[in-house]
Amino acid sequence: MPIFNIHHITRYEYDRPVKESTNEIKIYPYQSPDQETLQHDLVITGQPEVQLFQDYWGNKFGSFNVLPVHQKLVIESRLIVRTTAPSQLRINFHGTWQQLEEETAGQLLLLELATPDIVKAQDKIDTITREIQEKTHSAAAAVEYGAEYVFKHFQYIKGITTIETTVDEVLEHKAGVCQDFAHLLLAILRRLHIPCRYVSGYICPNKNGMRGEGATHAWIEAWLPQYGWAGIDPTNNVWVTNNHVKLSVGRHFSDCSPVKGTFKGPARQQLSVFVSVGYEDGHVFEDMNNVNTHQQENDQEVSDGLSVQQ
Repeated sequence: MPIFNIHHITRYEYDRPVKESTNEIKIYPYQSPDQETLQHDLVITGQPEVQLFQDYWGNKFGSFNVLPVHQKLVIESRLIVRTTAPSQLRINFHGTWQQLEEETAGQLLLLELATPDIVKAQDKIDTITREIQEKTHSAAAAVEYGAEYVFKHFQYIKGITTIETTVDEVLEHKAGVCQDFAHLLLAILRRLHIPCRYVSGYICPNKNGMRGEGATHAWIEAWLPQYGWAGIDPTNNVWVTNNHVKLSVGRHFSDCSPVKGTFKGPARQQLSVFVSVGYEDGHVFEDMNNVNTHQQENDQEVSDGLSVQQ
């Protein structure tokens, strides 16, 4: 059962004073039998009171305000977490499509997560799903093949997409990062009526070559008959085990954004996100992302931006 020390800093800097910053943070470990929070310290500029809630998807999140004039907002999370999931999952590949239909019948949350989104290039999604149906015999096999398809046919390239990139754009680029691959796999599996959800968190593989190490990461979970929720990471083409730390889940990234909010003021902002993962053997992996956001208009409530997924 590995233990990870995760240091996550989200920093907003403004070129002139702003005020009345209102924010929502989802940087608390998801309550799950597969992980245990040993310690979690949170430091925020101005030391505002953080009110804690649970959202529709079961995520713990905090809400806080920084009302005085300021030119910097820093949200620093120091987390020590133990993952208790096995290093290898025993996925049930015998659960039939009929069993999946029976398990989801009348379950409104599962039915919502199985409902496809509108994709302009639906013919491309349908081509992929037909191939999956021809080569698989169960929901679990379809999930595994779908992740493998994304891994093999789409290039992992940082910087080619943004947090607002659509599935249609990913299909056009045939490239992206973990957030893009998660959204694409969700579109594929929901077309097959498999309930599935977006997952935000960290990947902690400790020098084993996985893509996305050290940064905030994204993958998906699918509901498998006679098994329940199973995570799979299309960026690395692996089932999720004890190398992944889960923060939040939802239908899309917008339900899981680690940090989002608004402020008032005519400022231009710069966003940077730093994440380091420390391992029990003393190795530390660090990742820094800098994002320049657009010019803000005077006295408008505008988005503080979202932590960048890599």
